[in-house]
Amino acid sequence: MSPARDPPYRYGVVAMRAGEASPALGFLGVAEPEEQLYRALLRDREDVDGHDPDVLARVLELGIVVRTPAGGLRPLSPKRTVERLIERQVGEFQDDLQETALHTGVVEQLSAASESPGSPDQGDPAVRQIEGLEAVRSAIDEVTFFARTENLTTNPVGVLTPESIEISRPIDLRILRRGVRMRTLMASACLQDETTLAYLRELVARGAEIRISPHPIERMIICDRAVALTPIDPHNTARGALLTREPGLVSTVVSLFERMWAASQDLPEETLPSLTEIERQILRTLYRVDKDETGARQLNMALRTYRKYVARLLTRLDADNRFQAALRARERGWI
Repeated sequence: MSPARDPPYRYGVVAMRAGEASPALGFLGVAEPEEQLYRALLRDREDVDGHDPDVLARVLELGIVVRTPAGGLRPLSPKRTVERLIERQVGEFQDDLQETALHTGVVEQLSAASESPGSPDQGDPAVRQIEGLEAVRSAIDEVTFFARTENLTTNPVGVLTPESIEISRPIDLRILRRGVRMRTLMASACLQDETTLAYLRELVARGAEIRISPHPIERMIICDRAVALTPIDPHNTARGALLTREPGLVSTVVSLFERMWAASQDLPEETLPSLTEIERQILRTLYRVDKDETGARQLNMALRTYRKYVARLLTRLDADNRFQAALRARERGWI
């Protein structure tokens, strides 16, 4: 069982010695040698000779330093570095709490305490009807929270709205962080929707397995081959869902999923978009420099024109900021 961690404020602030800056990122999981390398790169913005390979590997793993297209090293901005480290710490802390909840059986204990002794309904029924969209979302969050080995899902519509992606992302990333195998089967309509495709490729990059079905598919969610969620009415999912833990029924749903999976195709690799040469150059500058003024000057371009190109590329990459756009372009092989 993983022990609960002390909250960050327990660490306090490290004292300063005679004007020398003390390590500031220790409470975010960064050791002193790693922070020294990061600080050196912030000062020089170029490779530091003689750095320890293990230290370099660690800062790259933490994501606070990235490789440039030329093979050099580039530190994230201090603001983005702290944001990324906080995200990482929160994710790890959440995973620890989930593992602790799993091993202590706290949900089962509380459920047992809430039931009257001798009640004929004691314990979860083999099949439970869940009504209403919010109740279904809560059930999905609950069963995936406790998934240990495998999560199987289908999407017969194939298109994800930005709102549904925002709801799904923390659940999906939580599953993948914990090493649970995720297999998702999508209707072919996803191939025509850039927002959906971008999110699916984000999940694949994090370890998910995604296939596209050319045939109609049934909606279902299966966790650990022990619990399954299916709609009450396949034509009106807002009505609610059926949650079953009955082994025979779950096995039947798993068999149906495997047949649909076998008849599907892998998510196609992303093809190189029809970028103009100037767009490709701008993406490269986004990866190398922090300021629009610097990028525009390097390309001998008016700042207003440069920013128009940047705005279009941000939309195309579904990115919130310039650095995220550069990383996504790099990950997709655009630059």
